[in-house]
Amino acid sequence: MKRRNFIKLATATSALGLMPFELNALLKTIDLSIDCGDISNRKLVLVNLVGGNDGLNTAIPLNNYDVYANLRPTIKIPNSGASSFIKLDKTLADDQQLGLHPALTGFKSLYDEGELRILQSVGYPSQNKSHFASKDIYSTGNDGNSWNNGKNSGWIGRFMEKYYPEQLEEAYPLGVQIGSTKTELGFHGAEEHGLSINITGQDPAGFFTEINGLGGQPPANIPNSHFGTELAYIIDVNKTSNKYSKSISDAFTKGKNATSYEDNNLSNQLKTVAKLISGGLQSKVYLVSIGGFDTHNNQNQDNGDIKGKHHDLLNEVSTAIEAFVKDLNEQSLSDDVVGLTYSEFGRKAKENGNLGTDHGEIAPMFLFGKPVNGGVSGTNVDLSEATSDNNYQLETVQYDYRQTVTTLLQDFLGASDSIIDHAFFDYTTNKSFTAVKIADIIKDSHSIAKGCILSTDTDIKSNERKKWLVYPNPFTDKLNLSAIERFSKIVFKLYNNDGKLLLSGEKEVIDNTVLIEVPYLSSGLYFLQIQSGSNTENHKIFRL
Repeated sequence: MKRRNFIKLATATSALGLMPFELNALLKTIDLSIDCGDISNRKLVLVNLVGGNDGLNTAIPLNNYDVYANLRPTIKIPNSGASSFIKLDKTLADDQQLGLHPALTGFKSLYDEGELRILQSVGYPSQNKSHFASKDIYSTGNDGNSWNNGKNSGWIGRFMEKYYPEQLEEAYPLGVQIGSTKTELGFHGAEEHGLSINITGQDPAGFFTEINGLGGQPPANIPNSHFGTELAYIIDVNKTSNKYSKSISDAFTKGKNATSYEDNNLSNQLKTVAKLISGGLQSKVYLVSIGGFDTHNNQNQDNGDIKGKHHDLLNEVSTAIEAFVKDLNEQSLSDDVVGLTYSEFGRKAKENGNLGTDHGEIAPMFLFGKPVNGGVSGTNVDLSEATSDNNYQLETVQYDYRQTVTTLLQDFLGASDSIIDHAFFDYTTNKSFTAVKIADIIKDSHSIAKGCILSTDTDIKSNERKKWLVYPNPFTDKLNLSAIERFSKIVFKLYNNDGKLLLSGEKEVIDNTVLIEVPYLSSGLYFLQIQSGSNTENHKIFRL
């Protein structure tokens, strides 16, 4: 494990301030067996399908094809001929048999390679069909019932400011946005500003903020007025942009692309992202976007002709993402990157008579990348629920979008429960989304959740009967364990206050006692897990 990653596994308040010689000394006294890999360079790439993607024509439910065809007599994807849907996977269960839109040949290729997973019926509890409101809900991490997660801050920003606190002052942005001139609310932290940079309209090879029109030095005295507030904001953005400009320019110049991309907007965005990653930019979350999915009319070109707006958009998304994944694979960068498509809502099950569809609720998400466990999560939509009584809406949410994100933040990036709860929390049920993660969406070879994260909210019970006494508590650099039963050996794991695994090892039990030396820890709260025989117990301990 790299030193930077070893330190990364500690919180900002209880980091291990180890120098190389100190680390060597510690390794001599502790039998380490941590196998979490180096996660310090892992990244998320979010692809926003702006406007509300029509999920029902994107992934067609083949077990209800006749009902689907009756709801969409003029815009349905045919089940035969040259324009027929792409059969996804005949090995799936009947209620998971899907046909991909014929424009999604790139997605089918990724699926066959085991690098694409489809999540069915994604949404949130109280769907808002306003583009602006639903977009804000997705950005802030809310559920349509309230704004308890923060109306003026975004889940990405809240996550980054707590998970990467030691990188807040670095010369690179934690987040990078491309594809829209509007600043994404999702990057706005609850406490920290300037976590991301929007490079839309810039040349990454020579990035320099366009706000620099102020010229010279900013005014020494900023008036205490609305004008002064706006001026201060512009100056701050300008300063932040210039701080990040060199890292972006250097990474873009140093980076490369190892495959060809189509000449379109989304391909150019992902091509830039791949080049920045290749050039060593340390940003953690990238956001790209493609608009036009608000297909009220001319979604298809004509009755029985599937060409049109939706075909062109899906083709652009599919070819761009396929090239992006191939590019990362060719450069051996793909182990550290997972991508996710999302849209603010789906479309109604019934067509509207204008060769289009109106605002709906649920829509599929697509996960892509080498770490993704290819397949399908969830079952096909139930078209029988779309009736005139509910305005032909598909309403059953199989996966809250925050479940998906939680799974990625924890199983791929390694965030603890408390970090995720800071990003978003289910205030409707008063439960953490860590309790409802989606199984099997990250390959075991790339998942770090097993054995690397301790849920400090649920796994520590102060009133449970213990088989081990841990003392002294508080401690300084040694822990004594005394057993009330006979054991021959133990396996121990030491976690920090955020639930991240710091140390683990195996010790023989001599005269019912074990000595564990843990020097060089910073003062703070830790959690010690002891496994002896079939017994596993957790202890809260405090370092003076």
